[in-house]
Amino acid sequence: MAPVVHRLIWKDPGQPEAHLREYLLLALERSGICLTLQDSQLNYVYAANLPAPWRLDPEAGHPTDAAIFGDELAGMLAASKAQVMASGGPAFFEADLGEAGVFSFNVEQVTSFGARPYLLTTIADLTEKTRREKVLRALLREVSHRSKNLLAIIQSIASQTARHSTRMDQFLAKFRGRLHSLAQSQDLVTDSNWHGAYFEDLVRQQVSRYVPQNPHLVEVLGDNALLDPNAALHVGLALHELMVNAVSYGTALTVGPPVTVRCRLSKQDGVRMVEIVWIETVTPQAGEPGAGQTSRTAYDRHFGSTVLERVVPLAVNGKASYSLTPRLVTYSIEFPVEPHTA
Repeated sequence: MAPVVHRLIWKDPGQPEAHLREYLLLALERSGICLTLQDSQLNYVYAANLPAPWRLDPEAGHPTDAAIFGDELAGMLAASKAQVMASGGPAFFEADLGEAGVFSFNVEQVTSFGARPYLLTTIADLTEKTRREKVLRALLREVSHRSKNLLAIIQSIASQTARHSTRMDQFLAKFRGRLHSLAQSQDLVTDSNWHGAYFEDLVRQQVSRYVPQNPHLVEVLGDNALLDPNAALHVGLALHELMVNAVSYGTALTVGPPVTVRCRLSKQDGVRMVEIVWIETVTPQAGEPGAGQTSRTAYDRHFGSTVLERVVPLAVNGKASYSLTPRLVTYSIEFPVEPHTA
């Protein structure tokens, strides 16, 4: 006897029908798909694998759409089935049942099993698919929002760098350095699933770039606060400016005592605040003209004061100050932090 082939089904004629039916029912149950079959009078012939919100009551007699699905959904099904019987084409709709889930209903007319037409309804649980789509849409909106913020930061950096540069090579060197710092901070934020970045990681990131062989020259003290993504990017930028100028114009990273960077969490009027302080000692160099008389004008020209005093504090809704004396460079910034990031 030859094997039976019907559409996409291959069946060994030696297999008992009852066994095959059990296997198909098991596969149907695990697929999460529900099937119902009704005659042209809407009498149920078969129903299998009903989703969790609905149950067949064995004591209720012959099932009906209203008894299984409730009056509102039964009305939607009745309209779809009337449309199918009138046109011969399929009908489809989705039902959002709130906490019970989201389900799709596909109704079509089948005549393959004999001369009389039947109505085959396929019900699929779309709850998880819908949840994933909502999460994906939310993530895409968040990515779009953060991308716009990042582009705004880059635009601000470019504008401020150009304003304080007199030559193209000077602009490119400063701009590339700031972009690299921004990219490093962005990597920390991304690695944390957009939760933000820890204060110590932001500092160590700058240290590893500019004094990789002597990390002890920068001492990190205080609370290791978790900064939200926006604060992390801007604090990273401020630390970059301070580190670059300490390496280029200071002495703390060569002959002086270590630079101290301290972070302190506090609460003011019920608002959680973070304060970050940079303290850099300038050691006079013997034999140098004007030893110990560091020019404030020189620092103002190179220190990125606009970034430190205006751009960064404005971006984090905080306040900042920095002081430049012949013996000491200090910078402090204070701003509110989200409760879950502190």
